[in-house]
Amino acid sequence: MSTPAPINRPALSVEDIHALIRDERAALDREIERRLNSEIVLINQLGRYIIQSGGKRLRPALLLLSSKAFGGEGSEAVTLAAVIEFIHTATLLHDDVVDGSSMRRGRSSANAVFGNEASVLVGDFLYSRAFEMMVEIGELAVMEILAHATNTIAEGEVLQLINCNDPDLREDQYLAVIRSKTAKLFEAAAELGAVLGGRHAARPMMATYGRHLGTAFQLIDDALDYGADNDRLGKNIGDDLAEGKVTLPLIHVLRTGSGTERELVRDAIARGGLERIGDVVAAIESTGAIAYTARRAEGEAELAREALKGLADSPYKEALLGLAHFSVHRDH
Repeated sequence: MSTPAPINRPALSVEDIHALIRDERAALDREIERRLNSEIVLINQLGRYIIQSGGKRLRPALLLLSSKAFGGEGSEAVTLAAVIEFIHTATLLHDDVVDGSSMRRGRSSANAVFGNEASVLVGDFLYSRAFEMMVEIGELAVMEILAHATNTIAEGEVLQLINCNDPDLREDQYLAVIRSKTAKLFEAAAELGAVLGGRHAARPMMATYGRHLGTAFQLIDDALDYGADNDRLGKNIGDDLAEGKVTLPLIHVLRTGSGTERELVRDAIARGGLERIGDVVAAIESTGAIAYTARRAEGEAELAREALKGLADSPYKEALLGLAHFSVHRDH
């Protein structure tokens, strides 16, 4: 597929974007705190530990901006933004257990602090609390979008597990995983904004925007796994390789590298671990794999911007365009 011609406009800064929804973000923090409350002390402790660990809250912000772009007002957007954050957090809790991760957002992961069993069960609590909250909205389209999203995310998780340690994974197979596992919640958040604004006809447009935005975001995450420092990234460099995950930088080396580089990366993927991470990073650098991944991410971001051509001009549309810029121009 050819990439559309770039839309030449200065992107809003992240600070400008957050300023547009400052009140809603404050209300979101209060809603999350209220909805996390449980008589079970461990749920309160673990839930707050990960929710308050400094995440970008990009997905809830996307829902709030999308809703305001369609004139949506009221508390429902804040409630659904909290739902989106709870679903995302539940997936992180489960991911870290499956992956055996020890770091998340620059500090010890919840499973490293509280144990795998507690992390899985509190993840389940967040899922079930999210569904309680979405039922309160009383909108069938909301439940349809979020139920489908959570099912698709689970399928993406299983597909990624199946693909681990497979050096023959193709780029299209890799993209299928991240569109299910990561991009689907971006898609749902953007689409829900159209529902809250009463513009159901705009749902496909916003879903397309969110899907490409989420894909761009994950592509950059996968590039940063080999091209950022631990402190800024918030996890250990090479964690994906240690877990046997095949991402686009590795696929590019396998496709374009020398015989020695291809053999090195195939063996590293099949074995997992970080015994030769320095050599793998060198192969990634010599083949231009990070630059290639960044170009693919920029192509996805441009498709996201293109999808918004039918959206009426407003500061919120500019913020949505700014999120597409931020998704690829970041260092953590």
